[in-house]
Amino acid sequence: MTTSSAPVSAAVRARIPPTVWVLGFVSLLMDISSEMVQTLLPYYLVSGLGASAVTVGFIEGLSVAIATTTKLFSGIIADWTRRRKMLAVLGYGLGAISKLAFPFATSLGWIVAAKAVDRVGKGIRGTPRDALIADVTPAEIRGAAFGLRKSLDTVGGFIGPLAAMALMFALSENVLAIFWIAVIPAFLSVFILMIGVKEPDAPTQTKAGKPFRAADFAKLNPAVWIVIFGASLLTFARFSEAFLLLKSEEAGFRPAWIPVTMVIMHAVYGLTAYPAGRLSDRIGRSGILAASVSVLAASYLALAFANSIPLFLTGILLWGLHMGLSQGLLATLVAETAPPNLKGTAFGVFNLMTGVAVLIGNVLAGLLWDLHGSFGTFLMGAILSLAALPVLIWISRRRSAPAG
Repeated sequence: MTTSSAPVSAAVRARIPPTVWVLGFVSLLMDISSEMVQTLLPYYLVSGLGASAVTVGFIEGLSVAIATTTKLFSGIIADWTRRRKMLAVLGYGLGAISKLAFPFATSLGWIVAAKAVDRVGKGIRGTPRDALIADVTPAEIRGAAFGLRKSLDTVGGFIGPLAAMALMFALSENVLAIFWIAVIPAFLSVFILMIGVKEPDAPTQTKAGKPFRAADFAKLNPAVWIVIFGASLLTFARFSEAFLLLKSEEAGFRPAWIPVTMVIMHAVYGLTAYPAGRLSDRIGRSGILAASVSVLAASYLALAFANSIPLFLTGILLWGLHMGLSQGLLATLVAETAPPNLKGTAFGVFNLMTGVAVLIGNVLAGLLWDLHGSFGTFLMGAILSLAALPVLIWISRRRSAPAG
C-alpha cells in the first residue's frame, strides 16, 4: 500500500506538463481582461443604460448559451482535425478583439454585440484547451491538472476585479476608460498562447481525416451522459455572478467598491480549485461534488438574507468555495469518462447542455428579481440546489469506471 501510493503523490507534485501551466497563464491573462469588463458591466447596464434585472439575466444567459453552442462545434472540429492549438488561438483572438468593442458600448445593442463576439471566442477556445490538457496529462493526475488550470484562471479572476476597483478610484469611476485598459492583457494572452504551446502528436488511431457524423454522439458512453446531466442540473441551480454584483450595491457597497465582490470570490475559488482537484484524485469525486452543492445552497441562503455587508461577504466566500470545489471536478469527470478519440466532442456536448441550463436559469433569476427582489432570486437558488443535491450524489455514484 505504501509503495504504490508514493509514486502517485510524487506525480501530482512533479509531472504536470508545461502545456498545462502555459494554458493556465493564458487563461489568467484573458480572465484579467474579462473580469475587468464583467465586474463593472452589470452596474453599467443598470446605472448607465437603465437595464432591468431580467435584461441583465437574459444578456448573461444568452452570452453563455452562445459560448456553449460554439463549444459543441469547436469540440467536434477539434476531434476531426486534431488541431487543438489552432482553434484555441482563434478563440482567444476573438476574445481579444471583442474587448475593443466595449469602450464604444453606449447602448444595449453594443453590449449584446460585444458579448456575442466575446462568447463565440470563449466557445471556440474552451473545448480545444480542455482537450489539450486531457491529451497531455497522465490519467492519474488529471484532477490536479484541471484544478491547476482553474486555479490560475481564477488568479486572473482575482486580479481583474482588483485592477477594476483601483482604476475606478484612479479614473473617477470612468467605466469606459477601464474597458480600454482591459484590452491589453487580452492581446497579451493570445501572444503567449501562440509562442508557448506546442500541438501534441496525435495517436495514429485518432489522426485527422474522418469527418464527424451524427452517429458519433451515440459513441459517447453512458458514463459521459450521466456526468453531462449532472453538470446541467448543477448549472441550472447556479445563477450568473452578475446577480452577486447587483446584490453588492443593495448590501451597501458604493459603485467603486463593487469589484471587491469578485476579488473575494475569485480568491477563495483560486485557492480551493487545485487542492480540491488533488484531493479528488485520492478520495474520489462524489463526496467533493456533494460538498460543493451543499456549500452553494448555504451561499444562497446567506445572500437571500444579506441586508448588511458582513452577511453578504459570507455568501460570497461560500460561493467562491463552491466554485473551487466543483468547476475543475466537472471537467475532470468528462475527461476521464469520454472515449479517447471523442474527448473534444464530449466537452462540446457538456458545454452545450450546461449552457442551455444557464440561459434558462438566468432568465428565471432575473424574472424573480424583478418580481420579488433579490430575496426571491437567492431563495429559489437555495431551493434548487438542495433539490439537486440527492440527484447529483446518485449520479456521481452511478458513474462508471474511466474510459481510458
